[in-house]
Amino acid sequence: MAVFLTAREVCQRLREAALGVLALKVCETSTGSGWVVVDIEGWHLLLDFAEQQLHHCEYARNPDGQEGTLETWQRYGTDPVSLLSTWELAQVEALLMGPANTVAQ
Repeated sequence: MAVFLTAREVCQRLREAALGVLALKVCETSTGSGWVVVDIEGWHLLLDFAEQQLHHCEYARNPDGQEGTLETWQRYGTDPVSLLSTWELAQVEALLMGPANTVAQ
């Protein structure tokens, strides 16, 4: 039986990045589409980040190979980004726009 990541598990990684507990590194951006691939200490996330706003997390994979997708999370009524507080969301957005990252704005 396959084990899938829950929205809460992925949200926790985003929270820890917002708090500065874990490092968030932008790995790849797709100009025009708004897709950003980030690494949060071994967790790979595909984020929809357009016009300086984080909309949702499309996909996540942890270091053990477990995965989660927006389609799966929405089946249960949420996605990891929607579980963030307003402050946490602002912090993650700031990390994505930070000078060390090359997210197209």
